[in-house]
Amino acid sequence: MKQMDKKMSLGIKSKMIAGMVAISMIAGAAYAQGRDPAYQAARTNGQIGEKTDGYLGVIGTQTDSIRALTKKINILRKQVYTKTAVSQGISVEKAAFLGGCKNIVRTVTGEKYQAPNGSWQNRGSGQPTLDSACP
Repeated sequence: MKQMDKKMSLGIKSKMIAGMVAISMIAGAAYAQGRDPAYQAARTNGQIGEKTDGYLGVIGTQTDSIRALTKKINILRKQVYTKTAVSQGISVEKAAFLGGCKNIVRTVTGEKYQAPNGSWQNRGSGQPTLDSACP
């Protein structure tokens, strides 16, 4: 019985790893495309940041253009997460969460990200604080 449990656990882990690879490839492409000057400036200025749910968040009170930019990027991300979820047989929320883990890791020093407790943090030179469910 324990052997069967180990095999099932390995199967689940294999699917998770395959899913993370797919999300990394797709989210990486979306991430690179999103680095237009307005997006980069908003990140650098701490106006937007990476949330644990895989989407961008607006920090504080921002202009209509910052909110519109964030909404546009989040719509694109949801499309990516939906495709990933279908191909990996997981929920869109799970795909988005896993994408969020990757996006937070990709932040650079000075950018904002959401910590597991919901607070906004400035990325320092070390690793960001990730949700314990992140792979």
